[in-house]
Amino acid sequence: MRHLLSTLGAALALSLGAQAASAQQAQSPAPRDPFFWLGEINKATAVINTDEGLLDKSMAPRLAAGVAKVIADGNEPGAKRPSSVITFEPLLIKAAGEDVTLLHAGRSSQDMHATYRSAILRDKLLELADQLNATSTTLVELAAKHAGTIVPNYTNGVAAQPNSYGHYLLGQAAGLARDAQRIREAYARIDRSPMGTTVLNGTSWPLDRKRMAQYLGFEALVDNAYDASQISSMDQPVEVGSIVTSIALRTGNFVEDVMTQYAQPRPWILLEEGGGNTYVSSAMPQKRNPGLLNDTRSDASTAVTLAMGPVIQTHNITPGMSDPKDVKQNSAMVDAGISALKRWNRVLKAMVINPDRALEELNSDWTASQELADVLMRKYKLPFRDGHHFASEVVSYAKANNIKPLDFPYEQARRIYADAMKDSKYGADLPMSEAEFRSTLDPVAIVKNRATSGGPQPAEMDRMIKEARARLASQDAWIKARRAHIRDSLAELDKQFDALVASAPKDKSQ
Repeated sequence: MRHLLSTLGAALALSLGAQAASAQQAQSPAPRDPFFWLGEINKATAVINTDEGLLDKSMAPRLAAGVAKVIADGNEPGAKRPSSVITFEPLLIKAAGEDVTLLHAGRSSQDMHATYRSAILRDKLLELADQLNATSTTLVELAAKHAGTIVPNYTNGVAAQPNSYGHYLLGQAAGLARDAQRIREAYARIDRSPMGTTVLNGTSWPLDRKRMAQYLGFEALVDNAYDASQISSMDQPVEVGSIVTSIALRTGNFVEDVMTQYAQPRPWILLEEGGGNTYVSSAMPQKRNPGLLNDTRSDASTAVTLAMGPVIQTHNITPGMSDPKDVKQNSAMVDAGISALKRWNRVLKAMVINPDRALEELNSDWTASQELADVLMRKYKLPFRDGHHFASEVVSYAKANNIKPLDFPYEQARRIYADAMKDSKYGADLPMSEAEFRSTLDPVAIVKNRATSGGPQPAEMDRMIKEARARLASQDAWIKARRAHIRDSLAELDKQFDALVASAPKDKSQ
């Protein structure tokens, strides 16, 4: 009898400790690290196996209270938070006795570790998605602001055509939208519970895997027990690494595109000085070095480097080995992608764009020359190659004589056309009037008059900006819905687990 009272008293103390732990967690949520998820797995196991008759109902409250105590102790400031089953279980035994190992029926460190790795990577993907959406929003809003800003675009490092800067930025945002899509697709593959598969081929215990998945906030199960901890858990960091790589490459490409402006004596894009955006050279007082661009490129390079890790670690190992699965390394990889996106966001907010200087650069070069060939073909039915040859000869003459597009003599254009077409069946007289010739070389008119779907003309810009904003809103709703699903699932587990702990019989002698 004395032993029974002692046991019941211990259960009551553990129950009170669990309630205090719940109150503490409500004030300061514990980090969702391996220790957290090992605690959640044990909580779910206690609830489910008690309901399923796999755990003695008279013993379950005491064992659950032991789980609660271990979690409460781990949540104390500065407390150790073991990250493996073999270091977590001794704490359970100390708190609730040897009987607590009954919770381990049909479980293994393999499926438990695979589960918390998926849960943590799932959280990190949502963090990445959140920052991706923030940076993309800045891109789209900057695009809306500069829908009518006409600038040079470059191919092979050479000024190629006039374009709307907003159109260019929407192109960048479109690339990030594909990365957002990749995140959603990868998330669906990661958001699957391995719990209950044990090591390779399941267990003889009739575990309720679906209910376990629901309590831990997973949408589905990893169906094949061998796949769960041997194949899928190795795939996940590799797939996430490919997404981080894509984002980092885009970041670096954009930074380098802006960086080339700093090689010009009169750039049309600069970073606003101050606020850590630029710094003065230690030796050359005229220099304002774009430190923020350098830091952003460095962050992108770090992300690419870390993203290669899971690929290399997965290479030439047998299925299931732990090499690519390290939580800290894979979290650091995602964090590097987030850091690159945050700095890119800062770059976008710090850019000072000079539309007049951009237009001046356009009018000092021949980026509008293709339009001559296009108009001659579209309006006057001249074969494109004939029109292209004429435009090329105009550019060659202009550069040899240092003539800018808006200053090119119309009579010289007629002479060059006649010479280029002297043997052509289409005639040697330039069919364009002087006014038409000059308007064809106007970069603003060229952009405005584009007719292609997806082009920079005002109607298409309005459409694409609207659709980009809608995509961002949809992505934001998706992120919030995923987080809410996990939060609500864990809250339901807490409710059921707290009820189990509270069901311990009270000591009537107290």
